Amino acid sequence: MVARGEGTRENIIRQAATLFNQHGFTGSSMSDVMAATGLQKGGIYRHFESKEQLAVEAFAYAVNLVGRRFAEALEGKTNAIDRLNAIVGVFAGLSTDPPVPGGCPVMNAGIENDDGNPALRERAREAMDGLRGLVARVAERGKARGEVRPDVDGDALASVMVSMLEGAVMMSRLYGDDVHVARASAHLRRHLEECVRAVG
Repeated sequence: MVARGEGTRENIIRQAATLFNQHGFTGSSMSDVMAATGLQKGGIYRHFESKEQLAVEAFAYAVNLVGRRFAEALEGKTNAIDRLNAIVGVFAGLSTDPPVPGGCPVMNAGIENDDGNPALRERAREAMDGLRGLVARVAERGKARGEVRPDVDGDALASVMVSMLEGAVMMSRLYGDDVHVARASAHLRRHLEECVRAVG
């Protein structure tokens, strides 16, 4: 059972995560946070020292939800290419069914806070490092088990996959058309088939 104060804090984080992911940190005022949570400013600052602290915790909440999607998609899959395809599948769902409304929180925070909020920018980089690292580890372990061609560079594959998928999510959201994610996903799946062709 969650204590009342803790429940209020969690609700503020949850509502702020949606607000910041849809409208950005700079585009969301404390008045917007108050409207979303139904709390007065004092009620919010009872739990958070600043808007910046709230933004960092809301971002961590959003990233955790995305992380759960990846964990669920990877569960039970042991073959490297199956795992990489599962990662592609999670991205494909970020434009149509994001865990937090507004698309990919890592991309959103990374773009918006390139110069404006160093703490949030650092958190976005850490989250991106985790995602790139996941792809690279899956590929390298697949090479060690003979599931992936030995000439495949896991770090390079991570750069290509994440860049293409994040860009496709952005385009699909911008145009309101999931065809861009579908095209990027199909292209990457064909590329992943090439990564195992010489092995199989």
